[in-house]
Amino acid sequence: MRKLTVYGASWCPDVKRSRALLDAGEVEYDYIDVEADEAAEKAVRELQGGNRRIPTLVWPDGTHLVEPTDPELTAHLDGR
Repeated sequence: MRKLTVYGASWCPDVKRSRALLDAGEVEYDYIDVEADEAAEKAVRELQGGNRRIPTLVWPDGTHLVEPTDPELTAHLDGR
């Protein structure tokens, strides 16, 4: 079964915050750095109509969140 995928960059505080929330909840995910992976950057831009906002979190069912707040991310996790 595929996991949640988190697209981000190491310098981004929002990425660090979202990953910390996921880690604290012991949520399994794959992390992909959009600055090191051109295909990942392209995937993010396709989801966002050309933008590259991070973090972008994509669930196996295709749902995704872009730059979620902690309450938004928690609500999505609680609904899974």
